[in-house]
Amino acid sequence: MHTLKDRLAALTPERLQGIRRGIEKESLRAGPDGQLALTPHPAALGSPLTHPHITTDFSESQVELVTGVHASVEAALAELTEVHQVVCHELAALGEEMLWVSSMPCGLPTDETIPLGRYGGSNVGRAKSVYRMGLGHRYGRRMQTISGIHYNWSLPGVGSDEYFGLIRNFRRNAVVLLYLFGASPAVCSSFVAGRDHELQPLGERTMFLPHATSLRMGRLGYQSDAQASLAVSYNGLEGYAASLEEALTRPYPAYEAIGIQNPGGDYNQLATTLLQIENEFYGTIRPKRVIFPGERPLHALRERGVEYVEVRLMDLDPFEIIGIDAATARFLDLFLLHCLLSDSPPDTPAEIAALKANQHLTAARGREPGLALQRAGRGVPLADWAAELVAELAPIAAALDAVHGGSGYAEALADAQAALDAPDTLPSARVLQTVRRDHGGSFIDFARERSLNTRAALLALPYGADLKARFDRLAAESLVEQKRIEAADSMPFEIYRREYTSPARLGRGARAA
Repeated sequence: MHTLKDRLAALTPERLQGIRRGIEKESLRAGPDGQLALTPHPAALGSPLTHPHITTDFSESQVELVTGVHASVEAALAELTEVHQVVCHELAALGEEMLWVSSMPCGLPTDETIPLGRYGGSNVGRAKSVYRMGLGHRYGRRMQTISGIHYNWSLPGVGSDEYFGLIRNFRRNAVVLLYLFGASPAVCSSFVAGRDHELQPLGERTMFLPHATSLRMGRLGYQSDAQASLAVSYNGLEGYAASLEEALTRPYPAYEAIGIQNPGGDYNQLATTLLQIENEFYGTIRPKRVIFPGERPLHALRERGVEYVEVRLMDLDPFEIIGIDAATARFLDLFLLHCLLSDSPPDTPAEIAALKANQHLTAARGREPGLALQRAGRGVPLADWAAELVAELAPIAAALDAVHGGSGYAEALADAQAALDAPDTLPSARVLQTVRRDHGGSFIDFARERSLNTRAALLALPYGADLKARFDRLAAESLVEQKRIEAADSMPFEIYRREYTSPARLGRGARAA
């Protein structure tokens, strides 16, 4: 029987140096008053359809910043910083808008006036907007304005079965990440207006839970009754693909009632199935594969296997100017390697249900002293669970520091241990302390000041003419590419929509249309 230590020893320095990571970071654009900016995506930033580093997520007002793939944490964060600089300088040239530093949204207008992302007149661009219209109908637009950081990670020589083993272990231990890095314990009351919730009032227009870590990852965040009925297993690519295909092809009565088009001919959604497309499936981690133009993600996975994993549960850290620091990224490297190298028994429906309950408890009450979660059918205090896991990361940190030089990974581990020893220093606790102490209990005032300070800090960094010129060129090229795609369209949108959402496009074993 191989232990984690044995498996770690079997990893060559070359493979450990081969770890690759990339970061995607969403942020709302807000005005200086802390309200959602309702202006279009700035033209100077290029086409969100085709720009490699600057796009939009759900809303026209929700910028997404994307790095390339990097061999070191420093290089990934350096590129993320550069993209932030470009965006901040272009926003400053237009006025006083800023990037909102919190995962939970700024002051929001009425649901229907939150603008959807716009991607031009091509079929692929229209499909992206119709998909977002569907999300608005299905879950409400407010829920979609929540922002996060996605950490994409791979290790050379890892196959699909091993990646699914990693994913199962990640899901088992994800509560430790929520505890250590959750940073969304409070929300603007506009976010929960008219919704059932268990939050308590904190101050002006602010709701919170006293021991919350990440309301974004709890019952108020990316949740849906429809998706609660999904029984997705992570025991292998075949089973995962089959359960996702079922959700992509099964008609869902509530969505059939919405219809594809309204009586005036405008589109309400891409499909009436439980999921319109793969991206609608909310998970804390996803198996991923780079896709070919026009290819369905599920088809790519089935044909060519898992290429990397996408970690999706990280909150923006409002105390960091780019939302994440090097120690956090290094901790993710350690955590993911631990998930990959540890034994990973198959999941079961009972375990999947327990994991969901653990996630909700940690999101809402993670810092509550003595909070116990279910692990392998037994109650375990969350603080003990986290301490055990952090201790198990020490040999992995030593191995990564040996191949990269320095002590960055050991220091990241020491930071995590220090936070476990002093829970009032966890990001979620710091947010609440600062909201109370400096802002009279106002979440909006807290995040607004942090956003203004972050804007000033990014504008103060050296901004070379070569960096601006490079991104001006990328923006111009992206606009040319968008026009090329629009000019190349050869079929009406409705035919494109039917073909793209056809079950036949989902890869091997997909049901015939």
